[in-house]
Amino acid sequence: MTLSVLFMGVFVGFMVGLTGVGGASLLTPILILIGIHPSIAVGTDLLYNSITKLFGTIQHWRQKTIDFKLVKVLAMGSIPGVIAAIIFLKLFNSFFHNQEIIIKHALGYVLILVAFATLFKVFFGHKIKENRWQLQSLEEKRGLTITIGAVLGFVVGLTSIGSGSLYAIAMLYFFRMNPAQLVGTDIAHAFFLATTAGILHASMGNVNYTLVLNLLIGSIPGVVIGSMLSTKAPTAILRTIIASLVLISGLKLIG
Repeated sequence: MTLSVLFMGVFVGFMVGLTGVGGASLLTPILILIGIHPSIAVGTDLLYNSITKLFGTIQHWRQKTIDFKLVKVLAMGSIPGVIAAIIFLKLFNSFFHNQEIIIKHALGYVLILVAFATLFKVFFGHKIKENRWQLQSLEEKRGLTITIGAVLGFVVGLTSIGSGSLYAIAMLYFFRMNPAQLVGTDIAHAFFLATTAGILHASMGNVNYTLVLNLLIGSIPGVVIGSMLSTKAPTAILRTIIASLVLISGLKLIG
């Protein structure tokens, strides 16, 4: 099991480094499909995600490519959203005792959404024209930003997926920023979100720490190698293939 998890970590890290596709949309369904309980898969992935995003946040902070004002306003919605999701799971399980089914089905639908979001970004991301939202200041669309944070935060708390991919699409459409700043801001916000959600899931006993450690050992060299090869790889084609695999995983989980 340990060796297979190490290889899984290498594969996920490599694909993330190579294509920039969110690791959670690859890792969580794989964990469930190999027999890990959905709640453990979600909690473990969130803690693993938090640690990996920390290194990315530090790097982008050094490069000054993080819009901390936007991170703060998004977090005003996303942190309460993720807390609400954990409370919902706990209460729902207390009354109906089917937490695993809820997580599995929610995960399936979110994976389908992420797959289409990834495909949209690949084929139409560069065609998004300046719109009225992008022309507004952050203060003018503060309510909208908090609402986006809250809705997607709830999704992340429930499934572990979307802390990068779904927020990236929202920022691409609603905010005007250069590509490096978009990535840096997305990663920094994802770190705070995944850390909060990971701690809450850990408090419920939904984290396998040995699994987290083995995944990290594998993913660190994987992401380094993937990043080194990313300039030479046909990323659009690879992202399309990964999105298709994510879509199939989502359909399998709800089937």
